[in-house]
Amino acid sequence: MSPPSLIDAHPNLSDTAPVALSYELFPPRSPAAAETLWTTIRELEATEPDYVSVTYGASGSNRDTAVELINRLLLETTLRPLAHLTCVGNTPQELAGIVGELLDIGVRGILALRGDLPKDGGQPESGSLRYAQDLIDLIRRVEQRRSALLCAGKIAVGVAAYPTRHPESPSEEHDVEVLLAKQRSGADFAITQVFFEAGQYADLLTRARRAGVTIPIIPGVMPFTSLRRLNRLGELAGVAPAPKLMERLAAADNDIQRLHIGVDATVDLANAALDAGAPGIHLYTFNEHQSALEVLDKLALPRRSRPGNRRESSVRSQLAS
Repeated sequence: MSPPSLIDAHPNLSDTAPVALSYELFPPRSPAAAETLWTTIRELEATEPDYVSVTYGASGSNRDTAVELINRLLLETTLRPLAHLTCVGNTPQELAGIVGELLDIGVRGILALRGDLPKDGGQPESGSLRYAQDLIDLIRRVEQRRSALLCAGKIAVGVAAYPTRHPESPSEEHDVEVLLAKQRSGADFAITQVFFEAGQYADLLTRARRAGVTIPIIPGVMPFTSLRRLNRLGELAGVAPAPKLMERLAAADNDIQRLHIGVDATVDLANAALDAGAPGIHLYTFNEHQSALEVLDKLALPRRSRPGNRRESSVRSQLAS
């Protein structure tokens, strides 16, 4: 008789794994936008996400505002920020200083991105980093120098993945090779750019696993509720949104009807990604909570609460006063 397996000895290990949940936010551009954003933050906080990513403008144009937002998230909420960081146009010394600043305020997760190339078509400044994998290498070097301060812990490093060909890439196969290079440099997980067709995430997962990519690849999903936003993101991604969805949204009589159509389409896409093996869902909120929460309500993700992350009520009361 064979000895019992680990799962037999611990039946709870065979339970359905919880699905990771995260959101993307961006720094506000005005006092009015800040007020709206903090309403969204409080609404999203109640869903106990695993983290929220905080982006900033091209070439770090509003990095100070992003760092300020991250700092407030750490001090005033239970949310774990994942700080976006791009490398194009910055030297290793500058980037090491930025990483150190983020670690000093308590950040323990960084989304390492190349960033947009100069719009004038020129080349980045001499000496600046040019690829995301170079940035990952730098983050790991900073981490190693600060291992005592981090209690020998690790910085969680995320990267971008592309379900459809990157606009500057020669092929989807090349995109997977780049993702594999990021993994070799020390990436822990990837979040996909926006995609519109159910099979695109599954195809990416198949190509990546065959190439040797083993890190989790989390689908980035946007609520399909805004025609303008869909058209704009379609242009940026180089992939047109599904024509039937666009027709249905355009034919809707009002915003409520558009919300329901868009939420249903988003839920279908997210469920297809989960069925394909997605370990989580990353929602691009555009600093709005209504459609994100509608999507989340219909998804019914298997989740676990995080009671250990709740702050003392006295702190809450003080912040609210």
